[in-house]
Amino acid sequence: MANRKSASSKRPTKSNKTTVTKKWTFIGFGFLILIAGAFIWFVIHIWNKQQAEAKAEAAIYSVFGINIPYNYSIHGIDVSSHQNVIAWHKVATMQVNKVRMGFAFIKATEGLGNSDKTYESNYNHAKKAGMVCGAYHFFLATKSGEIQANNFINTASLTKGDLPPVVDIEQLYGVQPVQMRKRLKEFLSTTEKAYHVKPIIYTNVDFYEKYIGSEFNEYPLWVAHYEEPNKPRIGRDWMFWQHSESSHINGITTLVDCNVFYGDSVAFKELLIH
Repeated sequence: MANRKSASSKRPTKSNKTTVTKKWTFIGFGFLILIAGAFIWFVIHIWNKQQAEAKAEAAIYSVFGINIPYNYSIHGIDVSSHQNVIAWHKVATMQVNKVRMGFAFIKATEGLGNSDKTYESNYNHAKKAGMVCGAYHFFLATKSGEIQANNFINTASLTKGDLPPVVDIEQLYGVQPVQMRKRLKEFLSTTEKAYHVKPIIYTNVDFYEKYIGSEFNEYPLWVAHYEEPNKPRIGRDWMFWQHSESSHINGITTLVDCNVFYGDSVAFKELLIH
């Protein structure tokens, strides 16, 4: 009798069974909510993407909306996730007074581990549209140049026919200029080893002359200087000039940076990664 009573006491009671049932019902209900939430997110994401693509397709302009320096034959743009979805076939086919945008610098990375969410899509679609592509890294003077370079290298798979890698440096962020230059050199040497081509430095006229200086003159320069009619006012050779940050380009809903290359088509082809 004692044994029977003991065995009987181990059986789940009605109350325990109800608790277990409620527990699994709650788990199942929670799982269904997660699935429904994921499905709703997916539908909204697809809808937003389609809306963005439609807006990009509809972004058509009769002019660039800026003063184009017509004494240059090779023109291009630079973009990032700020430009949202881009209809690259519209970009590549826009032509005003014989001027077309033939190249694009695309943001790839920033700092130690950040990457631009639109880089891969922009790079692939721009190349498919026939644009000559390049990639740039937004440099943080407060961080290791070598680690930043590796972040860029792991993201930007530049190949034959692409523009050289670019380091975009615009601020000190409180770092002493000598320390910034040391880290910048780390970035440049690391990327040069990886791509077997000299990287391009992007900055504005004032920052270059105040903080970077002549010890970097061996590197090609892409310089930003607006409101200038013919060329940037800088005391060293330059290769690219960002002459405007407010142009209208077909296939892009936001304002866009416009650039020119200082040279002819032969010099431009020689610059590309071989």
